Amino acid sequence: MATIKSMNKWANAHTYYWLDLVRIALGVFFFIKGLQFISQTHMLTELISPLSGFGGTMLIVHYIAPVHLVGGLLIAFGLLTRWALIAQLPILIGAIVINFAGTMFVGNFLLALAALLLTAFFIYYGSGKHSLDYYFKMQT
Repeated sequence: MATIKSMNKWANAHTYYWLDLVRIALGVFFFIKGLQFISQTHMLTELISPLSGFGGTMLIVHYIAPVHLVGGLLIAFGLLTRWALIAQLPILIGAIVINFAGTMFVGNFLLALAALLLTAFFIYYGSGKHSLDYYFKMQT
């Protein structure tokens, strides 16, 4: 707990508006991806087809879209940001693995890698000073 408090103090002392905009853009990106996966379920099942031999395909399909939707909203508003980003990690790692297991699409790989790097950064950095986490923390 002390580690999280020290990370939050560091993040609040080094907050910038452009970092908040990047966090919001990442949240909107995840939300839009969740909408795409809901509207095009066949595309999602086709994407995870290289991993079909491992079982749990329907579990994966029903995990990805809701986590992207809810997590994207939480990340954009800065509410429970670290938890929402941690829930995104298996999806992003899976997106990178799928590119190596199946056909390599460089654009999708770079997009998943960039999202993974931003996710790792915001797990460390937190939601920042201009977020609902900070607002609720200051209310107590």
